[in-house]
Amino acid sequence: MDTGITQDELWIGGMIRARRQKLELTLQEVSEAAGISTGYLSLIERDKATPALTTLSRIAAALGVGIDAFVGKPQPADCITRADTRPQFLLGASKVRYERLGAVFPGSELSCFILTIEPGYSSEQTGHAGEETFYVLSGRLDFTLDGQVMELQAGDSAHYDSTRAHGWANPHDEVAQVLWTGTLDLFGDRAGGSEQRAE
Repeated sequence: MDTGITQDELWIGGMIRARRQKLELTLQEVSEAAGISTGYLSLIERDKATPALTTLSRIAAALGVGIDAFVGKPQPADCITRADTRPQFLLGASKVRYERLGAVFPGSELSCFILTIEPGYSSEQTGHAGEETFYVLSGRLDFTLDGQVMELQAGDSAHYDSTRAHGWANPHDEVAQVLWTGTLDLFGDRAGGSEQRAE
């Protein structure tokens, strides 16, 4: 599928490695600070694995930066996002595309994205503070919650406590699109964002 995003924008792993090396930190030091295995961090740095946004935020915190250091911090001008100018980014080589829908204003607590998930994608299982809800716009998605796998299709939705272990996979032969909303402050836009990134 043509995502409309150039190959140069895919290699977040290289930016993570460059930042780690600049700080003269070992893989083990960063992985321990981020709460992931050294082998998994190595895969991420080589763009062989795609971290969940939660994991990417913990890696960024371990490297002393915000997630925006790797994906570019979107700056919505107001409460409206336009389909043809909406901020987008990709993680790793799996080509999961994120389109940011949310704006930032005093007291805001939600992050909101449209995710385009290509066939063959499988996320890690993760848990973090907060809550999430998502709605399947098109395609099918296998959603895992506390070890139970549930197949969702267009029109299905889920709402759950994010501390529960959860993850997604698209083992099907069609692209899936998901509207996701959660309380995790990925970009540190809101008050207390730095604390959330460090969880």
